[in-house]
Amino acid sequence: MSQAMSPALQQRLHERLSEGLAALEITATAAQLDQLLALVGLLHKWNRAYNLTAVRDPLDMVSRHVLDSAAVLPWVKGPRVLDVGAGPGLPGLVLAILNPELDVSLLDSNGKKVRFQRQAVMELGLARVTPIQARVEAYTPAEGGFDQLISRAFASLEDFVELTRPLLAPHGQWLAMKGPAVDGELERLEDDVRCVSRHALRVPYESAGRELVMLEPEAGGR
Repeated sequence: MSQAMSPALQQRLHERLSEGLAALEITATAAQLDQLLALVGLLHKWNRAYNLTAVRDPLDMVSRHVLDSAAVLPWVKGPRVLDVGAGPGLPGLVLAILNPELDVSLLDSNGKKVRFQRQAVMELGLARVTPIQARVEAYTPAEGGFDQLISRAFASLEDFVELTRPLLAPHGQWLAMKGPAVDGELERLEDDVRCVSRHALRVPYESAGRELVMLEPEAGGR
């Protein structure tokens, strides 16, 4: 695993994170900033041995992982949130740090990524985060389901909705973080699912187009 980051790099990471959150109009406490930077440090450390993400540079991890995840914070109300296909815990871990009132579950079938989630939860003291190792189609949720299901890089909208229907609370929402080619996916959705809103995500230090698509089941749908 990697050696400790230099003080100079730690300072650059702190500046990028602080400036990025300010650009997103997100207020974070000093403790939350420390948790987010510790998450980056853990991800960088584990990535050398376990290849959790293709992003290698810690500065890029701040923008492509932490700030990208934080960009959806205004629309994540929970209180019960399931991060589907969470990988190493993104966006769920970032959302849980920035909004400690959320009850966040992280669902992924990859054992090494879920082990990382558990280590992060322990080291960062995230008492309301639950890592779960399971395939989405084999997972049985707690009674009542989840208020919001969020996906960052899990599947097409069609597959996301169909695979996770049994996990959604009766009045719940799907939140899908997508790239610019989402219009075709929206056209393929079943008639009993409606798009309630779309939000452009302007992630600091990143030029690629990002969008949050929010979906709900139609009243009386299957």
